[in-house]
Amino acid sequence: MSANERSFSDVFQDIVRNVQEIVRSEVRLAKTEIRDEAAKAKSAGLLIGAGAVTAIFAAFFLLLTIVYLLSLIMPNWAAALIVGVALAIVAGVTLNTGLKRFKKIHPTPERTVETLKENVEWVKQQTK
Repeated sequence: MSANERSFSDVFQDIVRNVQEIVRSEVRLAKTEIRDEAAKAKSAGLLIGAGAVTAIFAAFFLLLTIVYLLSLIMPNWAAALIVGVALAIVAGVTLNTGLKRFKKIHPTPERTVETLKENVEWVKQQTK
């Protein structure tokens, strides 16, 4: 049988093999990219964490300084109470804002789902 006389099943099998290889290659590429980006994210996350811990300590000492400064003009308990109440108000507003934004998050990858639906529809159209 010559190249021009290949059966439909032979051609179809070649197409399937080629598509499988393309998919495997894409998956390998995606894994490599994700692995590389995850390593970068880990490094960045560690730096952010270290910076956040340092910022917490800095904020604590700055607030302590405010309490000491206020205690020069009022009793210590009143200075600590004023700073504590101010912090509670800031914390409440911040938490409330964060919770409102969090409730607006949709965990479903909507664009991906839509693209998959379009791909399925395209495949259906091609196989008719």
